[in-house]
Amino acid sequence: MSISFYGKVAIVTGAGGGLGRAYALALAARGARVVVNDLGGTRDGTGRSEAAERVVEEIRAAGGQAMADSGDVADFAQMQAMAARTIEAWGGIHILINNAGILRDKTFAKMDPADFETVVRVQLLGSAFATKAVWATMIEQNYGRILMTTSSSGLGGNFGQSNYGAAKLGVVGLAKTLYLEGARHNIRVNSLAPAAGTRMTEDIFPEEAFKAFNPENVVPAALFLVSEDAPTNAIVGAGGGVFQSAWVTMNEGVLLPEGERTVEDLAAAWPRINDRSTDAPLLYGMEQPTHAMKMLKKAEKPG
Repeated sequence: MSISFYGKVAIVTGAGGGLGRAYALALAARGARVVVNDLGGTRDGTGRSEAAERVVEEIRAAGGQAMADSGDVADFAQMQAMAARTIEAWGGIHILINNAGILRDKTFAKMDPADFETVVRVQLLGSAFATKAVWATMIEQNYGRILMTTSSSGLGGNFGQSNYGAAKLGVVGLAKTLYLEGARHNIRVNSLAPAAGTRMTEDIFPEEAFKAFNPENVVPAALFLVSEDAPTNAIVGAGGGVFQSAWVTMNEGVLLPEGERTVEDLAAAWPRINDRSTDAPLLYGMEQPTHAMKMLKKAEKPG
């Protein structure tokens, strides 16, 4: 089965290079009209360049349709303007890949609060702002495919990336809420944790890994997660040709009886509370209190 994007309009943020460029080129090659969004800044978010325009030229040279946008994802008004331009030019917005990101790595002890805030603003608020700018259109057309870019740094933590990790787990929480709110409007929302050799990772990955993790190896996951038959609420890891699924899980838990709910009782029960043998994916936030109520009612029943 061939996956096509003909008739679809896609916005890819941070598409002036690296993964975003690879996504934009691949979408255009499969028929999508693509908005290439990028400030053209350096890895830490400073400066500007014509990176988006260069990618647009590549797409057009290959026979595709694209236009450049230099809007800042951290500025909601600029995201609204990007969405308006897209609709005016092409009549709709079907796909959004939130890929824009910056790095300002330092240990938490040495990190300036401004650097923490800036990274969170670009990665998390930028994803929220771009999504908000296209959300009403996707509801109106009863179709939308949105991809958030998370990271193993968010899912598992990484030394020196407290700001980045916080933002990258934040977008998963955003995606998990939006998939619920968008379901009845045929809007599917997923998260991708890519491992790729780009300027974002060139001094983080060892040289051998940098070469092995070509951005092209992430593209199949990104395109699948924004395709017409995409799943929703998925968290997918991709890198080096390896594709994985990740979940937020919660176990069955332990009901401590009335009168045995002191901190000492909890400490004694900790091995059972921390037992992962009953782990299951947490599909929506209210599962936790709903499950707790079921356990309480079950305990109340005689026998």
